[in-house]
Amino acid sequence: MATPTVSKTRSMLEGLVREGSFKWLLGKRSSFNEELEEMERSPSAGRNWIAELSPLANLVVRRCSKILGVSASELQESFNAEASDSLKHHSCYARNFLEYCCFRALALSTQVTGHLADKKFQRLTYDMMLAWETPGVASQPLLHVDEDLTVGLEAFSRIAPAVPIIANVIISENLFEVLTVGTDGRLQFSIYEKYLSGLERAIKKMKTQTDSSLLSTVRLSRREKILEVDGTVTTQPVLEHVGISTWPGRVTLTDHALYYEALRVVSYDKPKTYDLADDLKQIVNPELTGPWGTRLFDKAVLYKSISLSEPAVIEFPELKGHTRRDYWLAVIREILFVHRFIKKFKISGVERDKALSLAVLGILRLQAIQEIISVNSVHCDTLLMFNLCDQLPGGDLILETLASISSLRKLDRTTSDKTGGGMHSISARVMVSNLGFMLGTSSTDLNEVGLLVGETAVGEMSSLEKVVKESQSSFKKAVLAQETVDGVKVDGIDTNLAVMKELLLPVMEVGRWLISLIHWDDPMKSLVFCLVLTYVIWRGWLGYTFGLMIIFLAIFMVLTRFCNQGRPVDEIKVTAPPPMNTVEQLLAVQDAISQAEQFIQDGNIVLLKFRGLLLSIYPQASEKFAFTLLGVALILAFMPSKYIILLTFLETFTRYSPPRTASTERWTRRLREWWFSIPAAPVVLEREEDKKKK
Repeated sequence: MATPTVSKTRSMLEGLVREGSFKWLLGKRSSFNEELEEMERSPSAGRNWIAELSPLANLVVRRCSKILGVSASELQESFNAEASDSLKHHSCYARNFLEYCCFRALALSTQVTGHLADKKFQRLTYDMMLAWETPGVASQPLLHVDEDLTVGLEAFSRIAPAVPIIANVIISENLFEVLTVGTDGRLQFSIYEKYLSGLERAIKKMKTQTDSSLLSTVRLSRREKILEVDGTVTTQPVLEHVGISTWPGRVTLTDHALYYEALRVVSYDKPKTYDLADDLKQIVNPELTGPWGTRLFDKAVLYKSISLSEPAVIEFPELKGHTRRDYWLAVIREILFVHRFIKKFKISGVERDKALSLAVLGILRLQAIQEIISVNSVHCDTLLMFNLCDQLPGGDLILETLASISSLRKLDRTTSDKTGGGMHSISARVMVSNLGFMLGTSSTDLNEVGLLVGETAVGEMSSLEKVVKESQSSFKKAVLAQETVDGVKVDGIDTNLAVMKELLLPVMEVGRWLISLIHWDDPMKSLVFCLVLTYVIWRGWLGYTFGLMIIFLAIFMVLTRFCNQGRPVDEIKVTAPPPMNTVEQLLAVQDAISQAEQFIQDGNIVLLKFRGLLLSIYPQASEKFAFTLLGVALILAFMPSKYIILLTFLETFTRYSPPRTASTERWTRRLREWWFSIPAAPVVLEREEDKKKK
């Protein structure tokens, strides 16, 4: 029997363990298990437990119900009343109901200032993705969820675009790939938490950007918002190249233009404006710079437009690489492309402000990514939606789909709208406004329907998502095809010639067979071929013959496709030539260049002779050529085409067939002599310096 002292000590230890003071002695417990236990102890546990959902999904729905101020059972009743029958099918009920709760809760929680830095919001959105992967009661229970659980691409692409600052439909896949570099394609909570915290810091930085008094006067006329500033730190200067001179300064990007302010002794000079909003045929490209006009360093951006007499070159120096320049090139192009999108589709009012909001959010995401990921591994243009649409195959269709979305579904604070079974997330413009940015001059209500990107409908794929999926699929096919092309490229002229000979072997074999028939190497085969082809030409079946050959080729390809289905691809085996040293390779290149030069020279001579004949530079030769053309024209006019083809065919065979006719040889010899007797038209080479002097 235990003494009272021992019993009292045991009771104290048990109490401390229950309170969590000595939990480390028993091992780390999951917050999910604790929440499950708390939910089970709750008086309304049975009423708020959704039988169709997994334990993890039930916990997420419970959190959503607390945010919305309604019980889980009331949420279920609301979903059952608003959703269509297809959304309530038993096979997809759990996931659709979970999405409904998540989108409603996110639309309300994102209206709170500083929500991105809130640990509860970070954990909530991440747990939503985890629950989306296992929504149903038949899913894996996940009763022992710990911090090592990771999120997949589908869950991230479904939940994250519901908060436009985190992602949107167009770039979500590329963003996920960047966040999961080195983690086997699964998103860890630690990386996701850093990303959201980086977004919050990027927002604060953008809201506190300052400018000079001169620039403030210029940009306030259009209520431009400063997005990025560089060149204020002496260790990271920005240089402007004008001719052979270079001048330091600072560069400022707004949602309408790029400004450069040259640094004087104690202040900045009047800002130069490089407009990105008006239609000035702007060109923004990477550029090479160097001292005294040389082109050595790939670290600059070139801006060209019809409003400038000469292009502007702005350099972003750094010790290694050109990532700083790449970032600025991407964000400048993003603003340029969004204004081109606005002008192309004549977007105005609230919709115009929302389009600009999409570009602003993209730049914020890129700034957050650069804080947590090595900048060398980030392709900036793939994380900015308008840059990406400019590159993707079918990107124009994505922009057309964006422009075709002419109205938004109305949202209230709980986003409990009813639109035929589709419940939607908060809009990009509302999100930007909640962050403290007021873009544009429109005074229309922020909840008015308009262009909505980042829109996610419960249980269904929007038209924008479908177009993006098709475009990404086409892009992946193009990338795979390019990888196969890069994989079969070999080095060395001799090796490439060997590969080409192997690939052209069937064509060469057919050519040798035809030449053997023409030379009557086997008289019986040549005679049969000549008789068959003569009969085909005489009956006018030549077109049908080519058509039949194409049909046989198509049938062969189809049969080969079914016969080789599932088999590995047959590799082409090429006998590699003996290795060549550097000197031999140079000699081979020189020999190939000489042969190409000889071929071009012969072609030029033919063209010069025809020029001399056409312009009658040599009258006698031109007269003979003209009379010959008249004779050919008369023959073509009065002789049926099948006779001409037949005569040509017979002439080809009788020319090489034994014995050769004397008339054929005589006409061939005369034609050769006549051609070689024609002089070439004179050519005078004039240098560029001589032209300038003239």
